[in-house]
Amino acid sequence: MTSPALRPWSPIAILESGEPLEPIPASLLRLEPHPYGALGAPYGAQADPFRLRSGVVQQLLAAEQHLAELRPGWRLLIFDAWRPLAVQRFMVAQAIGEQCRLQGVEPQVPSAALAAIVAEVGHFWAPPSEDPATPPPHSTGAAVDLTLAGPEDPAGEGAPGTVHQLELGAPIDAIGAVSEPDHFAEAALAEPSSGAALWHGRRQLLRLVMETAGFAQHPNEWWHFSLGDQLWAWRTGAQAARYGRWMGDGSP
Repeated sequence: MTSPALRPWSPIAILESGEPLEPIPASLLRLEPHPYGALGAPYGAQADPFRLRSGVVQQLLAAEQHLAELRPGWRLLIFDAWRPLAVQRFMVAQAIGEQCRLQGVEPQVPSAALAAIVAEVGHFWAPPSEDPATPPPHSTGAAVDLTLAGPEDPAGEGAPGTVHQLELGAPIDAIGAVSEPDHFAEAALAEPSSGAALWHGRRQLLRLVMETAGFAQHPNEWWHFSLGDQLWAWRTGAQAARYGRWMGDGSP
């Protein structure tokens, strides 16, 4: 029987490169206070979530540059990056608890409804596997969650003023089909002037600039991109991943 912790990319070998984590440069926008830290996620005193493997940082900068060329005045906005296993466990429990609250399900009592919630959350949150062969993508320092920011006037590319987070049709970490990258594709085709068309276009733009820089998108999440981990290898056809779970400072 296949373990529920396994993903389609789980069997892919990891040939660890040894690249260190490094801070995401201050030139890139980030969402602060950090959303999971604000919930009380156990990062620890020295565990900065806004870090990625050095090679991933360089390609993230390339993606930012490509976005600037296509949409002057627009920016990438980093939501989350490296995530230790303790935080993964915490956030999986948070997501299950939130869905139980929304659906009126008792989280402490086994039931078909609870099992359905756990399965649905599992489409989006990787299990906090301690097996070195099946690390959650964010634990490797090779995955980043991000969105787009644009001028105060959404219609004015390059308009003066500060940028703000743009609407892409669903918040980061939303549970459900609305988070799938192409969720609004049919609606956008049917009504090209609709909000759905705007959101689909923005999702396509985000995917374009990230894939141009070498990243691969999570199949269920418009905001999640990987470079060098098992998910990336699975999406790109690479024979092996080059980043496993980060075992340096701050490791679980």
